[in-house]
Amino acid sequence: MADITKNTTIGEALRINPDIAPVLLEIGMHCLGCPSAQGETLEEAAMVHGINADDLMAKIAAV
Repeated sequence: MADITKNTTIGEALRINPDIAPVLLEIGMHCLGCPSAQGETLEEAAMVHGINADDLMAKIAAV
């Protein structure tokens, strides 16, 4: 399985591990299927949502 990094887009991350969807929804990323999700990295999304990217990555890694 491929690694999910801060530079992984939301869409790619969900294809790699669909089980992370609840983590993303919990922090306010409700547009998982929208066009932005296909081009926005997890780091960019974290910044937009006011979340520390490293904290987000730790939550994703725990899934």
